[in-house]
Amino acid sequence: MARPIYYEKLKGVLVKKNVPSGRHQFAQSKLLSTFNRFVDDKELGIVFSSPTAVILSDESAPQPDLIFLSQDKMSLFDPEWGIKGSPDLVVEIISPSSYKRDHFTKKKLYAQYGIKEYWIVDPLNQSIEIYKLKKKTYELHAIGVEEEKVTSNVLKGFELKVNSIFHKK
Repeated sequence: MARPIYYEKLKGVLVKKNVPSGRHQFAQSKLLSTFNRFVDDKELGIVFSSPTAVILSDESAPQPDLIFLSQDKMSLFDPEWGIKGSPDLVVEIISPSSYKRDHFTKKKLYAQYGIKEYWIVDPLNQSIEIYKLKKKTYELHAIGVEEEKVTSNVLKGFELKVNSIFHKK
């Protein structure tokens, strides 16, 4: 059975995306609930999940898997369109077909538009890479696998045991 598809706009090009695998959706659901608990408890802002559009320009409106928008940036939320501008943090959960796009195209795009933190979550290898923005480019802030813990630079005090968000093999 063919998976449904949807599109996002990157640098003026419509990019076809397959509906995510169950492994991807499992990690997204677990990470979303973990982020939500932390953000809600501390009243830091709101966490959105895909397919929320992040409208960075007329040419680029990606749909990250998860998006954190702080209280300070709530004015960027548009009830009709999604988020108009750069949120504080975005998460992409990679699949084999999105590896290059998430590691190169989107990483460069998110840095260009000043998104402070970028997470790349890999359900297949059960790993998480966290990048923080420094002078319009990302530098590796944390990387973790299995039982290791990662922390966020944007969400101060947030800590995550990497294997807690992945389906057990």
